Amino acid sequence: MAKKPKSSDGGLSQSVTHLLHRVLQLALDFHAEASGPAGLTQRQYTVLAAAGAADGVSQSDLVRATGIDRSTLADLVARMIAKGLLERERSATDARANTVRVSEAGKLALAEGGKPAARSDERLLDLLPPKKRETFVKTLTTLATAADATAAPAKDGKASKGKTPKPAKAPKAAASKKKSKKAKKQPKVAA
Repeated sequence: MAKKPKSSDGGLSQSVTHLLHRVLQLALDFHAEASGPAGLTQRQYTVLAAAGAADGVSQSDLVRATGIDRSTLADLVARMIAKGLLERERSATDARANTVRVSEAGKLALAEGGKPAARSDERLLDLLPPKKRETFVKTLTTLATAADATAAPAKDGKASKGKTPKPAKAPKAAASKKKSKKAKKQPKVAA
């Protein structure tokens, strides 16, 4: 039996996490190129889009909506408030919490930021054959949904981080399943 030749990249070309990281880098580069040096970064656009989806959201809501970790998001929100893209105010429902909303300048930036985001998405998808694009987006959605479920608080209020939900099994063809059961039940005939 022939041995598999060792890859020159130490196995990185078969590492899902490495490949996802590389694709993310490419997507961020496409976004930066499309938005230019004065435009929104991909993360700024994401935060504005999430904040713009509801009137006055907590930073916890933004963490859940964007997937950006709490400390990074807090720093990002503070910088966006300083730039005049977001406004902070006391929560009407929780005196201990603040909410953020998109400012008028933020609404303009969000409207303009949607164009580079769409161009970078299109450019990334153009690297795939047309027939595989929809499946690719569905796969990413499945993975993101699993990530959200993993980070969601458990019934006891504690985060279920580290517990990966089991993916739903793909339905198998009924005919092939019946055939395999029949094959198992039939007695072996001696030759």
